[in-house]
Amino acid sequence: MNLSRNFTLSELTKSDTAIRRGINNNPNAEQIEKLKALCENILQPVRDHFGRVKVTSGFRSVELCEAIGSSARSQHARAEAADFECIGVDNAELFDWIKSNLSPDQLILEFYTPGEPNSGWIHASWVEGTPRASFLHAFKENGRTKYKPVMGKATELV
Repeated sequence: MNLSRNFTLSELTKSDTAIRRGINNNPNAEQIEKLKALCENILQPVRDHFGRVKVTSGFRSVELCEAIGSSARSQHARAEAADFECIGVDNAELFDWIKSNLSPDQLILEFYTPGEPNSGWIHASWVEGTPRASFLHAFKENGRTKYKPVMGKATELV
C-alpha cells in the first residue's frame, strides 16, 4: 500500500525486532491515515528535494516501543514520527532544510557530531493542527540522553 508517491506502508512499519520477537506491528486505519499525513507533509517533500530517504524507524506499536526501551507515549506509537537519513546528505543540513521549509511538530537532530556529516539521524514528527515547532539536538552526556534546543542553524552547532 502506498502512503505517498514514494513511500509504502511496509517501509514505515518494517522492524527486525518485531519480526524476531513475533510482535504485531500493523497500524490500524486511523494510524495509517496519520502515516499518510507524515509522508505527504515531511518525508515526500524531503525525498523530492534530496532524493533517496532511508527510513530507519517509522510506526512502532506500543508493544514494540516497550520491547526496544522506548515509551508507549512515543510519537512513533501514534504513527506521527519517523527516523531517517538521506544518503550523502549531512544530517545537520537536512535538519536545517526541514526546519526552514516544512512544518514539523518536532524535529530532532539525534546524536549528530559536528564535523561528522554521516553521524546521527533525523527524527521528525507531523500532527494535524498547530505543530509545537520543537527543534532539538539530542546527544549523550555521562551516558544519558540530553536535549538542547536548536535556535539557529544545526550546521552552526559546535
